[in-house]
Amino acid sequence: AGAWVPGQAENLLRASDTAKMLHLPLVYLLNCSGVEFPNQDKVYPNRRGGGTPFFRNSELNQLGVPVIVGIYGTNPAGGGYHSISPTVLIAHQDANMAVGGAGILSGMNPKGFIDEETAEGIIAAQIENSKHHVPAPGSVPIHYDETGFFREVYENDLGVIEGIKKYISYLPAYNLEFFRVDTPKAPQFPAEDLYSIVPMNQKRPYDMYEVIGTIVDNNEFLEVHADYAKNIIVGFARFNGQSVGIVANQPKVMAGCLDSNASRKAGRFVRFCDAFNIPLVTLVDVPGFLPGTGQEYNGVILHGAKLLYAYGEATVPKITVTLRKSYGGAYCVMSSKHLRGDMNYAWPTAEIAVMGPSGAVEVIFAKEVAAAEDPKACAAEKEAEYKKAFANPYNAAQYGYIDDVIEPRNTRFRIIRALQQLQTKKLSNPAKKHDNLPL
Repeated sequence: AGAWVPGQAENLLRASDTAKMLHLPLVYLLNCSGVEFPNQDKVYPNRRGGGTPFFRNSELNQLGVPVIVGIYGTNPAGGGYHSISPTVLIAHQDANMAVGGAGILSGMNPKGFIDEETAEGIIAAQIENSKHHVPAPGSVPIHYDETGFFREVYENDLGVIEGIKKYISYLPAYNLEFFRVDTPKAPQFPAEDLYSIVPMNQKRPYDMYEVIGTIVDNNEFLEVHADYAKNIIVGFARFNGQSVGIVANQPKVMAGCLDSNASRKAGRFVRFCDAFNIPLVTLVDVPGFLPGTGQEYNGVILHGAKLLYAYGEATVPKITVTLRKSYGGAYCVMSSKHLRGDMNYAWPTAEIAVMGPSGAVEVIFAKEVAAAEDPKACAAEKEAEYKKAFANPYNAAQYGYIDDVIEPRNTRFRIIRALQQLQTKKLSNPAKKHDNLPL
């Protein structure tokens, strides 16, 4: 069942040593049942066995060498630990990955420690869950939809292989290599389509995928974590052949708000791109962070700090385009000038302010609106005043926080030109042992 046997760690270490020496991506295809029990003394405590290959995966990531893992079948315990620190983790639709199975929990003598007292009880609970269509622990629905651990899921073995090839095509061999450039390909849709895709009404939703498909090479976009935190989109594309990472709010889901999961998803992707020298293009249409007790209990401020930290830490070229709204703390977090954004553009429809006009009127002019003969008319008048004074891209441009207000049809051209200008960018963070990411 693909168990760890004596000598297997040596093979893994030989492969990782070669990847480290030659600066080549390391690819794992995993279907491992863990350590072979009868020979565990020759595998687990061994100085070059046990957790050493896991450490090597972490070391390769620190050195900027991609580690790409394809998960097949069942991978409990040691089989799953290979995925602790990969660059990319993709899976077969029948894959399963967990820290341990029923037998391990039973051996822990967990009476009073967990609900299920025996292996039989755990198995019975899993059977009962399956009757009610509850996903099994470690299954694709858990790691793809709920935890966001699997980046992509494919229906068959060859699909996983093709997925790995796609990722390698966007990644450099290692992080000191020049930006990955392929053959330039023109988009298949006219740039004027952008005017019909994005509504003028700030409260009307639209599909950000249509915007991405209109501006990138050949309309090709390799999305990451597609079914996890759908209110934000992350993935790879090319502009004039150059590989970039795209982060974009999705107004079609939760109005594009940032919540805990979206912040973690985007923060992880931003750090990924920075680690492997991939420029970042950020498309902004965000009304703010999602409020509510549920989000506060889930640590939305902590998770939002991860995204802010990731953008602030990133030294790769960072290009930001604000399409419609960008309010409050979410404006700051989404690759603003304050976080060392290199080129920050905005469409004429952009509203950049502490909060939206309707909300601001309720706070600032509440007494005036309440005392007016026609409260609705008064509120509309105050909203128009607020938009003219604050909620537009020109104030931000006046103070240097927006580099230019651009026509939507010029978005692709301006991004390509910015990438060309920033190819020689050299920026380093202060010398340190390591950073203090808000985990």
